Amino acid sequence: MSDLLIDVNGETVLLDSCGAAFLPAQSTLVFADLHFEKGSSYARGRQYLPPYDTINTLLRMARAVARHKPARVIALGDSFHDREAGDRMGPEERGLLDSLSRSARFTWIAGNHDPNPPDWLAGDVTTCVRAGGLVFRHEPVAAFEAGEVAGHLHPCASVSKWGRSVRRRCFVSDGLRMILPSFGAYTGGLDVGDTAIAALFAGPFHAYMLGQTRVYAIPRRLAV
Repeated sequence: MSDLLIDVNGETVLLDSCGAAFLPAQSTLVFADLHFEKGSSYARGRQYLPPYDTINTLLRMARAVARHKPARVIALGDSFHDREAGDRMGPEERGLLDSLSRSARFTWIAGNHDPNPPDWLAGDVTTCVRAGGLVFRHEPVAAFEAGEVAGHLHPCASVSKWGRSVRRRCFVSDGLRMILPSFGAYTGGLDVGDTAIAALFAGPFHAYMLGQTRVYAIPRRLAV
């Protein structure tokens, strides 16, 4: 496994190729946009997808937790796809989530999809939390705040070479603030060149694209 270490507002952040970020100094693992039960939400609208997105997301979370052994886990909002998603989770999924919550202290940040996470959820629920030089929230604010770490935008980047193009989820950072990729199995993505993302950064930034076993740093001029 080839990790990538970057500096965000004076804090060392490890970018894991699974799409999570780990803060060694705070022993904190961060996930964004888990969107539990998105598949079952679509099924209610007669858009039928394989109903395994929640268990897939939880198993990938469990591997990241087992690898980094964090004291704390922060979920950056939209952990549940809608207000009833927690009620639709099956016993296997709830059991795995309960097991994860016993291995580390969980902080759930409320998102626009889940402003009121389920009452049975173990851990703290809040809208914003600070750790070291970083501040964690669901949606990045338009006004610049150094150290902001957010999700919500589901960033993706593409690179082209020899007539072939590859598109991947990515982290985005200019060294002062950072946006995490969505972690949920059925979540889409927004290109880093879109104004909603690019306008958050006053100067140059990098897209850190997720590969199979490593994270690739791509300068903005090469990412589309």
